[in-house]
Amino acid sequence: MDDGGSVIEVDHHQAPKGGEAVCGDVFRSCKIPGESRVISVLSDGLGSGIKASVLATLTASMALKYAAHSIDIRKSAEIIMDTLPVCRERRISYSTFTIVDMDRSGRARIIEHGNPPFSFWSGGREVPVEKETIHLPHWKDRLIQFTRLQLRRGDRIVFASDGVTQAGTGRPESPTGWGDAGMRARIGGWLKRDPALSARDLSRDLVDAAVAEDGGRILDDLTCGVHYFREPRKLLVVTGPPFEKSRDRELARLVEAFPGRKAICGGTTSLIVASHLKREVEPRDPFAAPGVPPGARMEGIDLVTEGNLTLARVASLLEERTPPMDRPADPAQALLALLLGSDVISFMVGTRMNEAHQDPSVPVELDLRRNIVRRIARLLEKDHCKETQIAYL
Repeated sequence: MDDGGSVIEVDHHQAPKGGEAVCGDVFRSCKIPGESRVISVLSDGLGSGIKASVLATLTASMALKYAAHSIDIRKSAEIIMDTLPVCRERRISYSTFTIVDMDRSGRARIIEHGNPPFSFWSGGREVPVEKETIHLPHWKDRLIQFTRLQLRRGDRIVFASDGVTQAGTGRPESPTGWGDAGMRARIGGWLKRDPALSARDLSRDLVDAAVAEDGGRILDDLTCGVHYFREPRKLLVVTGPPFEKSRDRELARLVEAFPGRKAICGGTTSLIVASHLKREVEPRDPFAAPGVPPGARMEGIDLVTEGNLTLARVASLLEERTPPMDRPADPAQALLALLLGSDVISFMVGTRMNEAHQDPSVPVELDLRRNIVRRIARLLEKDHCKETQIAYL
């Protein structure tokens, strides 16, 4: 989420318990329209598998709803706990939760019940925080921890399920797992080496380290979530030539002047930009996949691809929630990585029809291009908390 100066990057990574097809932890995020807030919930269902996932999903859904409407913490927590069943043997709720509610000015509220304590990182170091303990009238044995924070650019909030803190349980050197201290020592080491480590990479690194600590067996569901308050990463995606040929030069100037990463999707579009910027479009082989035409290279442009087929494939990857590859093997995967690695994505959509492909009186290609871009933008907004803008030329 962007206020023109800073963004809230939110991401998470998960791994289910060994032998389970479904993770019993649930992570959900949403933006609150008009309020410049991003809310994330990590819920850990008791046990593992389908039953744990269902109860964690119920908890996360309720927590998001109540947090979004700024309902009193005590009331929200009591409703959630009243709704969930209680384990007969252990006398605890079937799901725990951590809620992080943050706005674009850096103000954050964190509400915790049952999960490991979150950690706050500033300047690459963990900073102690003060927490308010809230007692619930209907649940005398349940405590809620409430924290208010003011983040500055570069600060992070990291939170995880107990599968992470208990990683390595049973090993001679860590009979009860590596604990909070072991987890935070890893985080501190990574941030020291890379102060700009993304939320995506930090959450993935922590879960991967926990898997390694378990010897690859994964003894419990693992989830890590990160809120990272930082300078925005901007991306321009250009597809289709301008409606009026006289605006081709304007398109090239806009691409050249954009203060961020740039992708051009479309052969005709890339040739227009290259011509006016006096550059070459060079084939990039092998860089293709079945159903995805090969990409190309151009000086000053981060990615050059074919148009509608590649964009349609990216939309499908987003709908399938396919994670980006570390080393993308084709243009669609490369564009997916650019999109998910950016915070503010500007789409510039040309409205000239390609007469070589169709009858100009039937604007199917134009409608297809517009619809695919809208579909991608909607998925980025809804599922990944990105800011998107669409302009037409």
